[in-house]
Amino acid sequence: MKPVRDALATFFGLGFFPKAPGTAASAAAAILYLFVLHRLPWPSYLVFLAVSFFAGAFVSKAYAAEVGQADPQQIVVDEAFGQLLALVHVPARWPPVLAAFLFFRFFDIIKPGPIRKLEELPGGWGIMADDAAAGLIACALTQVLLILRGRLGT
Repeated sequence: MKPVRDALATFFGLGFFPKAPGTAASAAAAILYLFVLHRLPWPSYLVFLAVSFFAGAFVSKAYAAEVGQADPQQIVVDEAFGQLLALVHVPARWPPVLAAFLFFRFFDIIKPGPIRKLEELPGGWGIMADDAAAGLIACALTQVLLILRGRLGT
């Protein structure tokens, strides 16, 4: 069970990426969405996200406890989840996926007030919740951008 837990918590080893492992996991999640996950029917994608959130909270709590840190850098399942949340209903084309990626990374890195506060939730919930919030904000902004782009005819 431990190898599976570690693989999920580190998003299949990307948490050990030497520079910016969270960005690496977000990029991998965006590419996974672009080429595979966007094909899932909407209800299946929602179930996938829900399972990912709860599994992420579970494996993050266990991994963090084992290494003795509240939110170790190697845990990047939260970034992958947040990125996939940012991509809800985003067309599988490079420009909108890149916009969602950039919005998510921005809010995940700067963590404005309410997002930072979510990190204080206990265990894996805090690890996952701040990225979920950043993903929701990124999703909303990406959708606004897509709507404006459609209205502007570009």
